[in-house]
Amino acid sequence: MSPAKGRPPSKNPKNIDTRIRLSEQEAEMLEFCSSKTGLTKADIIRRGIKKIYDEIVLDKFKQ
Repeated sequence: MSPAKGRPPSKNPKNIDTRIRLSEQEAEMLEFCSSKTGLTKADIIRRGIKKIYDEIVLDKFKQ
């Protein structure tokens, strides 16, 4: 039997698909952030989620 081909399995697979609707201004802001940072739009959104999550968790521990 020949060895397996293809990409090795990811340690953190991105297998959940989410769809969002943006206003024209929000889409322009996302595109601007992506072009200035060199990050993908998905990475910009992931960072935003992480930032808000961290703020909530930190606030919870302050109380």
